[in-house]
Amino acid sequence: MNGFIIAGTASGVGKTVATLAVIEALQATGRTVQPAKTGPDFIDPSHHTAVAGRPSRTLDVWLEGANGVRRNYHRGIGDVCVVEGVMGMYDGDRSSTAQVAEVLDLPVVLVVDASAGMESVAATALGFRAYAERAGVDVDVVGVLAQRAHGGRHERGIRDALPDELEYFGRIPPIADLEIPDRHLGLHMGDEQPVDADALDEAAAHVRVDRLLAIAREPPHPPTDDPNPTRDRRVAVARDDAFRFVYPAVAERLRARTEVVTFAPTAGDDLPDCDGIYLPGGYPELHAERLANGPSLSTLFERATDGVPILGECGGLMALSESLTTTSGRTHPMAGVLPADVRMNDRYQALDHIELRARSNTLTAGAGKTLRGHEFHYSNANVASDATFAFDVIRGTGIDGERDGLTEFETVGTYCHLHAESGAFDTFIDTL
Repeated sequence: MNGFIIAGTASGVGKTVATLAVIEALQATGRTVQPAKTGPDFIDPSHHTAVAGRPSRTLDVWLEGANGVRRNYHRGIGDVCVVEGVMGMYDGDRSSTAQVAEVLDLPVVLVVDASAGMESVAATALGFRAYAERAGVDVDVVGVLAQRAHGGRHERGIRDALPDELEYFGRIPPIADLEIPDRHLGLHMGDEQPVDADALDEAAAHVRVDRLLAIAREPPHPPTDDPNPTRDRRVAVARDDAFRFVYPAVAERLRARTEVVTFAPTAGDDLPDCDGIYLPGGYPELHAERLANGPSLSTLFERATDGVPILGECGGLMALSESLTTTSGRTHPMAGVLPADVRMNDRYQALDHIELRARSNTLTAGAGKTLRGHEFHYSNANVASDATFAFDVIRGTGIDGERDGLTEFETVGTYCHLHAESGAFDTFIDTL
């Protein structure tokens, strides 16, 4: 599967909209597009999925390692892979867009905000191309996609200013309906606020699909990972508006090794019969009243006290706690499995990659093993003084700056989101 990366000069430059326009343009020619996203994001990939109709792959060197990134890429299926970058191209000391481009040996198309420039677009792109050597990465910036660029003289000025080593791949016109609204944790999800279809078609018409396909190439293949045996176990996974953040690779690993059954707590679903439970991250704070009034939280408490293994990540941790207080000041009872009271804040409390070391054998790691993940949350947890933790924090914030993985019975709740390449979910499955 050939592919290329769409990088940006900075956060907010319009990478996501540009990526969606490119996906739409490729699909208009009959190609099947496999989307992907560098970095640990869950939200931008949801917009990819809304347009491409298939899960967007997560490519993060910190979470997955170089071979893990290559494996995850090659598990995708399509005629061409479109990879959206993270932040500015060189930003991020752990898993920048440039680092992922180097690992995959994919060409980079640079999105430059052209709303107030012509020749300066070329100067910016040249600078990004030349900076690769100083940054110590082997990355190939092959051309420009001009964001918020008009046609006519504006477009001609951009094209004429580009030197021979930089190609012009088209423009994204300034269309109001292409803007995606945001909230805490980032943009609205793709199935909540999809980009206007007509506006996306209009933008896609200005993308030079033939030139993008000409520069796309196939990354090196990774060594094959050893398959893990399936287990005759049933895992219940919460999937609804409150529990949304699941990496495709995690869902694939669970389905490959167990029987997966999903349930929707905010829709009133009770917890199904199962051998283990996974509560991923999401927005429980936006649906706290429905969660509190539904049957699944009380059943979670019963299953936890019976010793059923339960893994909760971020939003899952919040749902497993004693209570959840929203920014309006209203407090809702939660499952009461973990001795913590969670409160939402107006600004984020942690945003970074995180590394943990297991204090003893636990659901996702053996004693002394380290796990790498990601954390992004607006809440903080007030934890009981005698609480037990599964992990020490090596890098990041966790629950209290030093520890993560609040644990009771066979339940662990973390602020850390884990990827399947960490091995954490294989360990979880093997404990069932």
